[in-house]
Amino acid sequence: MKLIVQIPCYNEEQTIATTIADIPREVAGVDSVEVLIIDDGSTDATVDQALEAGADHVIGFAQNRGLAAAFTAGLDEAVRLGADIVVNTDGDNQYCGHCIPDLVAPIVGGEADIVVGARPIEQIADFSWLKKRLQRLGSWVVRQVSATQVSDATSGFRAFSRSAATTLTVVSDFTYTHETLIQAGRSGMAVAEVSIETNRNTRKSRLFRSIPEYIARSLGTMGRIYALYRPLAFFSAIAMVLLALGLVLAVRYLYYVFAGEGTGHVQSVIAAGVLATLAMQSLVIGIVADLIAANRKLLQETLAKVRQLQADATAHEQREESEPSPLAQSR
Repeated sequence: MKLIVQIPCYNEEQTIATTIADIPREVAGVDSVEVLIIDDGSTDATVDQALEAGADHVIGFAQNRGLAAAFTAGLDEAVRLGADIVVNTDGDNQYCGHCIPDLVAPIVGGEADIVVGARPIEQIADFSWLKKRLQRLGSWVVRQVSATQVSDATSGFRAFSRSAATTLTVVSDFTYTHETLIQAGRSGMAVAEVSIETNRNTRKSRLFRSIPEYIARSLGTMGRIYALYRPLAFFSAIAMVLLALGLVLAVRYLYYVFAGEGTGHVQSVIAAGVLATLAMQSLVIGIVADLIAANRKLLQETLAKVRQLQADATAHEQREESEPSPLAQSR
């Protein structure tokens, strides 16, 4: 069984060597551990430092494409390289490498498809009181949307089985953390959580410039992904809200009619009619989107099979290269 630890990096020359050195090369239940660097368009010596520190594989982009793109490229490459388990960690050494055996144990034991490393949020001195509250609130929202029980939805320290790595498809250009949990939960994957330790922050987050921006983009991502995987429920909820508002205005108009003042409140009837029409349109959109979602599921399954075939073909080529030909053996 092969474990590949993937590390998306962008200008991490100061910390990447420490991060790699902290990764254990022997893990219970695993035959080999390899390190894969995904260079997200770094302009410093990140790659050189990573290779010097012992990275086994390096892929990269010519320019910065963002964390979600680097994460996805890492999963694809890890599967191509024959990984049975993929661990994702950060290049800033935020997560303690010695926790990797605990992180992969549920997958090795066949108990989970995805394992999330839950940080001790309340004990992290680098997090402000507001950030801790927002972390808790955001994780609660993700739990409701994803139907999982993960307490730290923004943790990037995660382990994926080969099956999960070939199945997951990230469409967001912001971050993969929320999307993969929602996708996993709504796709019926087994998601587990283990407690982990963290190191002191070495730099500020590059994912967002301010907390309001992070909240806005996270909510947008969660809404979009929920609509992608549960379109009928999403648009039905919108339709119910619009219909309820329309009913309120209709009842208001009837009240004034019975009070003898209906002629002065015709605008309520017009608004109620508009809202009822919008509610019906939302419901129709939800039905159409649900049909499209069925096709998306088929496409996602097809993509997973293509990834698996590519990985199998690569593994076959590697075996052929490593084994001497019959002609060479006869000589």
